[in-house]
Amino acid sequence: MDLKELVSALNDFAPLSLAESWDNVGLLVEPSPPHTVNTLFLTNDLTEEVMEEAVQKKADLILSYHPPIFTPLKRVTWKTWKERLVVRALEHRIGIYSPHTAYDAIPHGVNNWLTKGLGACTSVPLHPSTAPSYPAEGTHRVEFSTGTEHLDVVLSKIKDIQEISCLTTFPARVEGEEQTRVTLNCSQKALLEVVALLSQNSLLYHKTEILLLQKPLLPHTGMGRLCTLSEPVSLSDITERIKGHLKLPHVRIAVGMGKTLESPVKKAALCAGSGSSVLKGTEADLYLTGEMSHHDVLDAVANGISVILCEHSNTERGFLSELRDTLATQLQNKINIIVSERDRDPLQV
Repeated sequence: MDLKELVSALNDFAPLSLAESWDNVGLLVEPSPPHTVNTLFLTNDLTEEVMEEAVQKKADLILSYHPPIFTPLKRVTWKTWKERLVVRALEHRIGIYSPHTAYDAIPHGVNNWLTKGLGACTSVPLHPSTAPSYPAEGTHRVEFSTGTEHLDVVLSKIKDIQEISCLTTFPARVEGEEQTRVTLNCSQKALLEVVALLSQNSLLYHKTEILLLQKPLLPHTGMGRLCTLSEPVSLSDITERIKGHLKLPHVRIAVGMGKTLESPVKKAALCAGSGSSVLKGTEADLYLTGEMSHHDVLDAVANGISVILCEHSNTERGFLSELRDTLATQLQNKINIIVSERDRDPLQV
C-alpha cells in the first residue's frame, strides 16, 4: 500500500481527533515519497533494540503505540537515543506512526482490551469523548425579542459582526404584543460583541437568552473504563484473572482499607498505562492500571478502594496481537503485519 493510503486507513480506524490535546500522534517520520508499505511493524515502545529488529525484518512503517518523538527535537544527530531512532528510520526508509491516546479512547482500543482481563462485564468510559465539531456553526446561540420599530437597525448592526451564522427571524407574541424573535449562532469572540450591542438597549437585553452549544458525546468512546462485573468476584480471584490476561507472573496490589483479598469486587475502574488522573475520584471497588503515584495509591486505599498495578506498558502491549488481526482484516490482508518480539516493559521483578 502507498504510505498515504495506509495512514488514511489508520486514521479511519482511530481518528486522531480523539487523542488528548497534549499528545503527539499521527505520522511522525515520513520517508520521501513515493513510499510503499509492504510490512507494517507493531510495537508498544520504539527502543533502539526494537528499531534494529524492525530494520532486520525490513519494515516499511513502524506503528509505535507510544510516540518516540514527544518533546521537540532541536537537532537530529547521533548523540541521543531518540535522535538516533529518527536517523535509523530515515536511513532505512522506515516511516513512524503513533496513535497513543487515540487508541485509548476508541471503543475497540486498548482500554476495551484491558477490560477482558476482568471477565464478563459491561463498561462505560470514565471520561467520554466529544465529537470533533459542534452540531451547528458557532459555540453559542443567542435569542431575543424586539419590536418591529427596532428590528431593521438591530439586524443591520448584527450583520456587521464577524463570526455570526444561522441568523433567523420569526413572528412571536410576547406579553400580548406582536414582536419578532431573533436567533443566531456565534463564536465566543462574536458573543461579546452581540451582548455589547444588545446591552445598549435595556429592553432587548432583558429579553435575551444565551445558550451554550456543546459538542455531543460519542458513544462508548473516551478515556478509562468503569466496569460492572456480571457476578462479584473476590479480589484474589480478579487478581489471578488479570495476571492470566496480561501473561504476568506478578502484579503489585494495595488492599483497600477495611478490605481483604476475599472481599468482593463488583465495580472496577481501569486505565491502561498511567491512570492516576483518569481514575482519581471514581467510586469503585478496584482500580486497575499500570502505574500510579505513591500518594494516589494511599488516597485510594484510604477510601476503601483496592489497587492493582501491573507496570505501565504491561497494561498496553497485549493489545498489539489483537490489533494485528483487526488491521489485517480492515486492510484486506494487502500488507504483512508483524508484532515486535523484542518490545518489553523495562521493569522486571
